[in-house]
Amino acid sequence: MAIDTSSNIAAVALSEHGMPVAELSWRSAHNHTVELMPWIEILLKRVGVGYDLLRGITVALGPGSFNGLRVGISAAKGLALALSAPLVGVSTLEVEAYPFAFTGLPVCPVHQSGQGAIAVALFRQDGHGWRRLLEEQLMTVDALLRMTAETTVFCGDGVDVIEAELRHELCGKAIVPSPAVRARRAAVLAEIGWRRLSVGESDNVASLQPIYLRPPHITQSRRK
Repeated sequence: MAIDTSSNIAAVALSEHGMPVAELSWRSAHNHTVELMPWIEILLKRVGVGYDLLRGITVALGPGSFNGLRVGISAAKGLALALSAPLVGVSTLEVEAYPFAFTGLPVCPVHQSGQGAIAVALFRQDGHGWRRLLEEQLMTVDALLRMTAETTVFCGDGVDVIEAELRHELCGKAIVPSPAVRARRAAVLAEIGWRRLSVGESDNVASLQPIYLRPPHITQSRRK
């Protein structure tokens, strides 16, 4: 099972040996807490399987919504512990980049992060396999433009905001797929998770943490 609550579009999926079996996505806004488990129940009932048949859990780690990620990761940990199933955490940016691995080009997923910053990473499929070339990090759009030296696929939730600038400044070096093509899917998350589980990789359930690139905004108490 794959769980993605990184943004206001939440999704869950079931796969068998990496092949998609079923997938559900919905607009959740700030309702992940009350909506996630009922949607998981619906997905299992539609496929006709029970929790006892789940052999692994994959969850999106962010960057993304602070509360959304906490809900998804907590649910994934709870399922992994209850079922004694292995757990794999995957960067949300990697989930968005992976569908474009076939191009053989650098793939740069982009998320808007506020305060004039964007969250980015860089991946590529080459003779060494699928690799992360740049760790998830915050930078400015100007910095992204400066570091892009070759034709690159740009994708992710936040790329539409900077698409015009990418195309203008990078000319033919910026490839931006259509919104429908670059939409993040839980089935992709499930495939990445299966690839790691199939070679014996998994994460520690107790220590697995979300990817937060900046501290959450917490209002300071006015009490003395």
